[in-house]
Amino acid sequence: MPPRSRKLIGAIFLLIFLTVYVLLAMLAAVVLQVRGVGGAGELAYYVLAGLLWVLPAGLIVQWMQKVAPGTKER
Repeated sequence: MPPRSRKLIGAIFLLIFLTVYVLLAMLAAVVLQVRGVGGAGELAYYVLAGLLWVLPAGLIVQWMQKVAPGTKER
């Protein structure tokens, strides 16, 4: 797969993933009623939810940066 195509597909998938992740994180906050657990619990949830997306997004970016065998890097 050409690098430009890989980056386009990865960027689209990253946008879709982040949109779904944000909506699920908001839904989880509502279902778990994060406001009712106190300030420390609410802070812990939002810090965890705010950082958890980085791992899968990093894997997507890593896939986007792969160089196909037989092609030169740009």
